[in-house]
Amino acid sequence: MSNLTKLEFNALDITGNNYLTWILDAEIHLNVMGLGDTIKEGNVKTEQENAKAMIFLRHHLHEGLKTEYLTVKDPLNLWYDLKERYDHQKTVMLPKARYDWLHLRLQDYRSVSEYNSAMFKITSQLKLCGENVTDKDILEKTYSTFHTNNMLLKQQYPRPTGSTPFPEVNDVTNNDFGRGRGFGRGR
Repeated sequence: MSNLTKLEFNALDITGNNYLTWILDAEIHLNVMGLGDTIKEGNVKTEQENAKAMIFLRHHLHEGLKTEYLTVKDPLNLWYDLKERYDHQKTVMLPKARYDWLHLRLQDYRSVSEYNSAMFKITSQLKLCGENVTDKDILEKTYSTFHTNNMLLKQQYPRPTGSTPFPEVNDVTNNDFGRGRGFGRGR
């Protein structure tokens, strides 16, 4: 019989394809429930807290994994068993994410929002694999993908935080009110 209760996040697939996002979701939810220490070395949680954590973790496992780890009763042991089994996903995902990052180009997308979506997906994968991607890296990546005809945009828009942009040539200043363009006529 299928599990009829709603999952807080996707169950860990037996293939482990969603392992990296699953451990992040599981850890966050356990912390919110006050059970985050149950999956940490040297925890001093009660049997009841460990049991609650096990119920939660097992609830978010594929049925095949539940059966395979049926005899594991400690959440820390289950956590480490799953880590040993699936942590290699980082070594599989990282080269692909690096390849995607290297070949990411703004002109390959129909809109900036499509490009941003792809870029943030790739940066999330890199971060899940332990790579440090800064805002500066993201901006440099975007600027480096501009077509040569648009290099002026790169030079116009980046400026240090807190600095003011160059004034526009055609801006009207406060001193110009009342002169020209119909202001003050008919006095």
